[in-house]
Amino acid sequence: MHVHRYEENPLISPADVSPLWEGFEVIGTFNAGIVRLKDEVLMLIRVAERPLTHDPAYVQTAYFDVTTQRAVALSLDMTDPRYDCSDARVVKDSRAGSTLYLTSVSCLRLARSKDGLHFTVDDGAFLLPSTELEQFGIEDPRITPIGDTYYITYSAVSAKGVGVGLASTRDFVTVERHGLIFGPENKDVILFPERIGGLYYALTRPVPKAIGLPEIWIAESPDLLHWGNHRFLLGLREEAWDSGRIGGGAVPLRTEHGWLELYHAADHQDRYCMGAVLLDANDPSKVLARTPGPILQPETDYELNGFFGGVVFSCGILADGDTLRIYYGAADTTMACADLKLSDILAQLVYD
Repeated sequence: MHVHRYEENPLISPADVSPLWEGFEVIGTFNAGIVRLKDEVLMLIRVAERPLTHDPAYVQTAYFDVTTQRAVALSLDMTDPRYDCSDARVVKDSRAGSTLYLTSVSCLRLARSKDGLHFTVDDGAFLLPSTELEQFGIEDPRITPIGDTYYITYSAVSAKGVGVGLASTRDFVTVERHGLIFGPENKDVILFPERIGGLYYALTRPVPKAIGLPEIWIAESPDLLHWGNHRFLLGLREEAWDSGRIGGGAVPLRTEHGWLELYHAADHQDRYCMGAVLLDANDPSKVLARTPGPILQPETDYELNGFFGGVVFSCGILADGDTLRIYYGAADTTMACADLKLSDILAQLVYD
């Protein structure tokens, strides 16, 4: 399969964005939602900031104070046996294995482009954490246009776990928040861009702690706020590129063959790639076909090296005939873009 990566990649990097908070630095501009609005392409970016540190004996963590609407830094002694700092993204309780803090805090910022390749980042934040259930940040937005409204799903992170929040806007100037629509532990929620059989549908990714695996489920709703009829949709494959965890990516694209979903998955070595699955047009709970291998995998320096290397993470699609411009997060650090042919992806699908 031919993949055309743009020479402009990475499109947005941490160096392109100024930190919101004094004493912090931007370490990630990634996993953004993508949409066209009039004559612009909008990118709603997860911007991760961490406190600056000058003492290697301490690890810096952060949380968001929703009362003051500011990020707050905490220093933890790395020699304290309570703390497991082996993962650069989190600090865990070494005894229980549970996450105590994140080493960065994220909010959502908006970038604009006329050509979809050269972006200018707005000053300030588009969405900040607003409740105690978002105290560790809001992450990984996806934008689904339905009618004249743009619905934004995002991960809401706190000490209580990761849930999914919903916001909406018609102009990306004013925004309405609708609260948590999926409680912990859930993430990677993607809304379908139209009603199907009178109902809204969403891809979800529950994260079982006792029994089960991090795989893709599907749910339905009469109003986008109340969700039910949860069903298992797509699972892991042993000894494959998608054997570790799997979740939704881009907003599903309606084709003449069904709904095409470009999803992300990781193996047991935490190498993240992008794959494709085809769902029934009238009943998206039915899987019709799936790619046996990835359609995009980490190969370039900006995909292999970064805050968390070896990652391509499906974010959004802009379709132009047979050409799909695919936006993706790279190495948990930057945003990048590649063109693939819809016909090539469809040709890779293996039907059940």
